[in-house]
Amino acid sequence: MKSQIKIGTVFGVELGLHYSWLVIALLITFSLVAQFHTENRSWSEPLVWTISIITGVLFFACLFAHELSHAVVAKARGLPIHKITLFLLGGVAQIEKEASDAKTEFWMAIVGPFTSGILGLILLGLAWLSGWVPRTAPATPGTALLVWLGYINLALCAFNMIPGFPLDGGRVLRAVLWWAMGDAERSTRLAARVGQAIAVVFIGLGILQFFQGSGLGGLWIAFIGWFLLQAAGATYLQVQTGSLLRGLRVKDVMSSDYQSVDPNTSLEVFVHEQLLRSGRRCFLVAQGGRLLGLITPNEIREVDPKDWPVRRVGDVMRPADKIHSISPDMPASQALEIMGREDVHQLPVMSDGRILGIVTRAHLLQILRARLELANVTIRRRAA
Repeated sequence: MKSQIKIGTVFGVELGLHYSWLVIALLITFSLVAQFHTENRSWSEPLVWTISIITGVLFFACLFAHELSHAVVAKARGLPIHKITLFLLGGVAQIEKEASDAKTEFWMAIVGPFTSGILGLILLGLAWLSGWVPRTAPATPGTALLVWLGYINLALCAFNMIPGFPLDGGRVLRAVLWWAMGDAERSTRLAARVGQAIAVVFIGLGILQFFQGSGLGGLWIAFIGWFLLQAAGATYLQVQTGSLLRGLRVKDVMSSDYQSVDPNTSLEVFVHEQLLRSGRRCFLVAQGGRLLGLITPNEIREVDPKDWPVRRVGDVMRPADKIHSISPDMPASQALEIMGREDVHQLPVMSDGRILGIVTRAHLLQILRARLELANVTIRRRAA
């Protein structure tokens, strides 16, 4: 998931927000306003709104801390991670490749809930030291902030430990199964199945509560279940994809018959003599065998056609430092995963700073389709 609002960088990890985060931010703020009004009727309207907004902001800081803990452990274990994005249902740390062993997977998964749990206990401890008595309404705005954040972090810890993949608890389950069976693929498949089962329970429970009068609360539980069902299904599909592409490297599927364009070519010449005539949608911008960037119809559409004669390809291309290049020895399944994560349809293949070829999503999907059809034929023959 890409972040549309960038906040900053911590420990080399980019922090960002997805637009859907604004929805949950508003819902949480309005919910806090209603709660603080109910518990403390003597507080003024400006005070209630101020403490609600501050509490909401700190809650999302706690979410960042949860995801950042995943990132810190991943980096310590040698796994590259560059982004943390908050969205409608929480946050996601975008790790570029999966853990290579069960121990790494376990610690990466468990550290998030552990961080939330410790934060919750610390915050409730601070509230208690400030005079708050458990099971009573906080008397001051500062105490109310600490109590709400303390309980929500404990709830976040408990929710994430549900063994429904891809929640942290589901990843802990996968790590345990992986350690017990010694098979990463099989353990992921089983954890995804458990995740799907738990998601169905969430959906059923949410619908039941809705018809029993819980209103939006029931629908929210059902929506979370639907999200988990989709995520677990996507994980299962990813495992199947990895199985079908097993043994294939990027060098086996890349095309050396790529077309490149000089950065000094005018857009008018490029469009009429290369883009329209070839029918290709992606061109590497190169000079002397060195990759400078990439240009597709998306970049062309950003320029007024009357400016094409005076604008160069190099002016509008996507520069090389914003392109995710891959090595020829990378597994083909990992290349497909990168395309999905970065929302791109092609990746240049590089070695020692030189362009070797290009891999496209369409080509990989054709290979997947052919292998899936062959696998289905083999299964039918065995069944017969």
